[in-house]
Amino acid sequence: MPTALITGASRGVGAQIARALAPTHDLLLGGRGSVELDELAMELDGAVTFPVDLTDYDAVEAAMETIGPLDVLVHSAGVASSLEAVADTPVEEWRYLMDINVIAAAELTRLLLPGLRAAGGHVVFLNSGAGMNVRPNWTPYAASKFALRALADGLRAEEPELRVTSIFPGRIDTDMQRDIVAREGTQYNPANYLRSETVAAAVATAVNTPADAHPTEIVLRPRVSRNT
Repeated sequence: MPTALITGASRGVGAQIARALAPTHDLLLGGRGSVELDELAMELDGAVTFPVDLTDYDAVEAAMETIGPLDVLVHSAGVASSLEAVADTPVEEWRYLMDINVIAAAELTRLLLPGLRAAGGHVVFLNSGAGMNVRPNWTPYAASKFALRALADGLRAEEPELRVTSIFPGRIDTDMQRDIVAREGTQYNPANYLRSETVAAAVATAVNTPADAHPTEIVLRPRVSRNT
């Protein structure tokens, strides 16, 4: 079977993407070493963990020795903003968001390009609705997601033999979302958000699209009931 590497696979959307691709791909499960990552590898028989901190660039480069031709790379790892206005956001927050959400993805992609080229591979960037518009107090996070969109668009232009897809989901029902809503001071209702399984299904659809088509962008928005 083709091989797929998924970052941020230990929980949330990344874990669901792994489950969605497991029937059709051999999996490399990327994430910091954890019980959750090991348990997912045991659940998905044959999956192999790729336990590395993506911002430890020396460790990431060393880990490349174990990866050959690569059919699919899914960038699911990412962090959210502290929800502060530009006037209140320190330089450390900007660096933190850019390092994890953009630079780590760019460097991992760069290192894996030989294997992706050899396989005529597919790179999927899990972006955000914030990669298409900016709301108050979300500027630093949106800036990192706009930059991630530019990374995907540039890679698509520079590597015509690869398929490159950006997924732009709205808010997703995850632990991270619960933390964000708590910081916003509003009540959490899971029905108002996309399910992780739904986003994972969109990734799988892009990856399994027949080779004559190039799915460049997929936008998902939650359908909120009038009664919620």
